[in-house]
Amino acid sequence: MTPREQLSVLIFLLLIFVVAGVEVWLLGWSVANKLRRRRVRRVLLARRAIVLHVLVAVMVVCMLYGFLVEPRWIETTFVTLHTPKLKDTSFRIVQISDLHCDTTGRSEARAVQIINALKPDIVVATGDYLNDASALGLLRNTLRGLQAPLGVFAVTGNFESSHWSHLDLFAWTDVHLLRQSTVTLTKGDESITLSGLDIDRAAACWDLLADLPRERFNVFLYHKPDLIEAVCHLPVDLYLCGHTHGGQVALPFYGALVTFSKFGKKYESGRYRVGDTVLYVNRGLGLEPRPAPQVRFLARPEISVFDIHPE
Repeated sequence: MTPREQLSVLIFLLLIFVVAGVEVWLLGWSVANKLRRRRVRRVLLARRAIVLHVLVAVMVVCMLYGFLVEPRWIETTFVTLHTPKLKDTSFRIVQISDLHCDTTGRSEARAVQIINALKPDIVVATGDYLNDASALGLLRNTLRGLQAPLGVFAVTGNFESSHWSHLDLFAWTDVHLLRQSTVTLTKGDESITLSGLDIDRAAACWDLLADLPRERFNVFLYHKPDLIEAVCHLPVDLYLCGHTHGGQVALPFYGALVTFSKFGKKYESGRYRVGDTVLYVNRGLGLEPRPAPQVRFLARPEISVFDIHPE
């Protein structure tokens, strides 16, 4: 975490602790005085006490919402891009990221239904697929269910590097893993390129991308947004990534508390224009593994759709 993120989390937790602590103290004090047969009604119903009760009630409702509702409430985001590099053909790319499949399934089946109904030409997945080895079957079944005539492509995330390097996550699926490679995808008489880079091969981005044909629409997949200010000078039209979860917990008017990106909140989620490159940071579908809080708040799980049209 950046120092700013550490400070944000500290202040946020401190505020929750203070509000909840004062409420507990007030209720405990009122019970103790009631047992002594003292009148406490005026204190409990004083204006400041009522404000405190409301704050605590709102906190409880938000916690229930973040735990029970938002983690399964998938948002589909549509992004339309026009390019002179296409003449008569359009491409639809659907992106998923950060599935974090766990011992208990969450919304994987629903995500497959949504994606296939969108009728994508290409599906891409940008890392962090698994929280627990026992969910490997769920992950593979989810990926096997995806339908895209030009293929399903993936890159690795930090969890694949730190936890699951010994597992073949994509065995018995039709997923094409792009470790440091580029494929040309053709629809009708026109083509785009799709390049992907392993999370551990960031230094190879120049070798991978520098010689891409500038007359062709080039898409780059990497797990984090951390390479954007390097590749925006290269022939990359669209950079797709995830990793941040949109903070997983975000606050109104402030946004993500934590992104785990070297840029902090600069590219926390959504669409950005950096040089000649469009960056899109997907909020992901899953949750960080325990002991991280199993909640989402103002950072709904996301499927992003990119319609690339002739100019």
